Amino acid sequence: MSKRKTTKRLGWKEFLLSLFFIFAMWAWQTWSGDGKPAVSLLPSGTAAGAIQVLFTDPHYPDTAADHHGGIDENLVYALDRAKKTIDIAAFELDSQTIADALIRAKERGVRVRMVTDSDYEDEDPTQSVIHAGIPVVFDEREPFMHDKFVVIDGDQVWAGSWNFTDNGTYRNNNNVIIASSKELGENYTREFEEMFVDHEFGASSPDDTPHPKVNINGVQVENYFESEGNVRKRIIELIRGAKSSIDFMAFSFTDNDIAKAIRDQAQAGIRVRGVIESRNAKGTGSDYEALRKAGVDVLKDGNPYVMHHKVIIIDQNIVITGSYNFTASAANKNDENVLIIHSPALAQQYTEEFKKVYRQAQEAQ
Repeated sequence: MSKRKTTKRLGWKEFLLSLFFIFAMWAWQTWSGDGKPAVSLLPSGTAAGAIQVLFTDPHYPDTAADHHGGIDENLVYALDRAKKTIDIAAFELDSQTIADALIRAKERGVRVRMVTDSDYEDEDPTQSVIHAGIPVVFDEREPFMHDKFVVIDGDQVWAGSWNFTDNGTYRNNNNVIIASSKELGENYTREFEEMFVDHEFGASSPDDTPHPKVNINGVQVENYFESEGNVRKRIIELIRGAKSSIDFMAFSFTDNDIAKAIRDQAQAGIRVRGVIESRNAKGTGSDYEALRKAGVDVLKDGNPYVMHHKVIIIDQNIVITGSYNFTASAANKNDENVLIIHSPALAQQYTEEFKKVYRQAQEAQ
């Protein structure tokens, strides 16, 4: 006769130990990014409007163990809460976690659409989105579809320098603006549909932004799309109007007109500081040496991977940011987007990021 298998009851010590392990697992999931994101996010449909900025936080030496808790998980959190629509314009999508969130959204009935650059058509996450039945339009031109923006439910916009990639999230310096605004959502939706529906990119796209200036809860925001517009002229105008300071972070800087405006202001006594991605500082057409020779305080960056910001901070009051590199290609060929935000509070956050990048550049010299 076989013996009956008995189950041992847990004593109070074992019970407390089990509770401890349950709590530890919950805490690990939360802190590792499997729970809520590290920062609170704007809910879609926020009527009063709000603006938030997130920065990547690269660690060196880079290890796979550090690749969690980043802004990719913040975007996933927002995508998982989309109710009606998601439009994503992604220069490159190699983050499977973001691709999976797009697929989950489609499976629960959200209309998901995507535009991307044809150079990255074969990326596995992009292909998984296509295989899930999400419609994807490719920019087949030689110039880039260089946008990195998402519109959720028509009124939550994510835009900045951040590519939706593992490198962009965990190795490179990047920023993303999250804005709750129906008007800004209409702007980005119009730009998206020019690409997705009409297959019009770059200079061939109409310059018909519905709300070029938007007020978001008391903050004035200017919105430009290139290369159909003329944001270069506006950037130069703002630089020439600087009263006290100009700080800039540039992945690529080859626009001679913008560089001249900065040199002129430095020579006029405005405090100018800059950091340019080291791999591009010596590249063809780079304005790095011309700025240095003119006495501008500009450094090659110290990130062993990529300093990918495209940011100018003026008088610690105005922030220029987006996908737009300070290059002729951005101005004349690519599809790009730019936000110019008039906010001392937001400028302070970007100034803190600049100080961090500048300090790392100094240490690398």
